[in-house]
Amino acid sequence: MQRRTPNDCIMTDVWMTIGHNSINLSGLIVGGATFLIIIFGRWACIAGEYYFTKKLWIAFLISGIASLIASLLIETMIPASLLSIFGLTMLWGIHEIIEQEERVAKGWFPVNPKKKKQ
Repeated sequence: MQRRTPNDCIMTDVWMTIGHNSINLSGLIVGGATFLIIIFGRWACIAGEYYFTKKLWIAFLISGIASLIASLLIETMIPASLLSIFGLTMLWGIHEIIEQEERVAKGWFPVNPKKKKQ
């Protein structure tokens, strides 16, 4: 088995050399970015329902599908992974934004006093 070097996967992986050893940082980058994308998705559901009502689910659907299609067209692994994670987070957000309205109705989250009742 031949050992991989940073030059072998310049287009797909992020490598860092420490002394004579090379380590692959791709997993850490994707993992950390996934964490941030999920936090953003959660915030978008809460803020979206607060300011725009659950009708914002259409924007979640469009951005989710567009991100998934874009991830299929990108050749490099990290951007494609991050776009697909973002797309799936937005699609999951459709369910969450509808649930968020129910959480507000139960009193678990504040009601926007400026928002018109449906």
